[in-house]
Amino acid sequence: MSQPDLAFIQLEQAGGCFFFKPEFSLALFSQKNLHHFHDSKFFGQKVVGFWAWLDSNQRPIGYETLTWARLLRETPASTLAQLAGVSKQYVSQVKQGQRPPSERLIQALLQLLQLHHKPSFPNQAPTDTSVEKALSLFLQSRREGISPETIREYRLILGKALKVLGLAPSTIDINIYLRSLTCSPGGKYGYFKDLRAFYRWLYSPRAGLGFNPTDNPITWVDPPKRPKLILPSFSREQVLFLIDTVNSNRDKAIIAVLAESGLRLTELANVKEKDINWRIRTIRTIGKGSKEGYAPFGTLSEQYLRAWLQEYQPNGDTIWGLNKWGIESMLERLRNKTGLPCNPHTFRRTFACLLRKAGIDCLTIKDLGRWESVEMVQRYTASITFFDSLKLYQAPLSRDESAVETGGEVCNVELT
Repeated sequence: MSQPDLAFIQLEQAGGCFFFKPEFSLALFSQKNLHHFHDSKFFGQKVVGFWAWLDSNQRPIGYETLTWARLLRETPASTLAQLAGVSKQYVSQVKQGQRPPSERLIQALLQLLQLHHKPSFPNQAPTDTSVEKALSLFLQSRREGISPETIREYRLILGKALKVLGLAPSTIDINIYLRSLTCSPGGKYGYFKDLRAFYRWLYSPRAGLGFNPTDNPITWVDPPKRPKLILPSFSREQVLFLIDTVNSNRDKAIIAVLAESGLRLTELANVKEKDINWRIRTIRTIGKGSKEGYAPFGTLSEQYLRAWLQEYQPNGDTIWGLNKWGIESMLERLRNKTGLPCNPHTFRRTFACLLRKAGIDCLTIKDLGRWESVEMVQRYTASITFFDSLKLYQAPLSRDESAVETGGEVCNVELT
């Protein structure tokens, strides 16, 4: 590179951007990075070397319109770290202007630039492919047995998001859209999860729509962070209080079964008399993804189930005489009456937490509650404390001694 070429370098005061040539905006650094350019060694190795690299490669169409400062700012540090093979801490320091970018990081940024601006835009949607058509094909491609609730969620969330993003957004576009949402962090993660499923399908050969898999914009989008909240669960005494609060044997049976079996709402609502095995106290279920499974229940649930079925004859239908909306309405009335968070998920967490408090390991709880992973059990039992576990502790070298006294007894697995 000649000295005249270097003379084109100037600072755009308004945006803190660098121009390598008047027509090409290389907004790689914020104004905080200026002090690095006083080091002539860094100047020669990094800036000149990078410009020479650009000169030896075809510049993509639209290259001059991309703001590099925005690219560096908007791309998550973890994404750049993974792409460049450097530490996340180092990338954060570069973002803050504390350290100069390495050659590997510059290469990673250029790779992202090329991802966003291809010369012929091969990831552009074919002219005969509309958002509505792609969404319809995506929903049809979902595996057999997927729940209607999941389909409705896809249709609602993707219907909103794709009106803004379209079929060929950039990674930055998706990041900006997710940050613009006003819903909770959990809601933003739901949008990300559905967008990830859609774009992975769209940019795969399964879609058959001509999108290049290497252009998938969701690849470098980090999932929104979800706060690690400790969600509520009931104690054994609270569950017994709720059972005493309701009047009918049906409602008592619903509460007891929810707490002792960990059934999901749809699973509970679909229970038929033929699904109940009284001898081993299990209920056959068809769970998420149309998977067959079995849920246990205890003697208290059996007591109220038998009492209710003496009053009500389902005649081959579900045993409650209610659909899931009716069960939710009953629980909502109970919440208003008691002030306790009476919803199916709280009872499912209660099922897992009571088992944990009784000394049951997470792998066994996963099987009993039909969770996909032990990590899910750990999320559901986040309210379990050190002192809950301490009640079960016995010193490994002192097994002949009494258990540690902690001021409470280990609760029984059953509610009786």
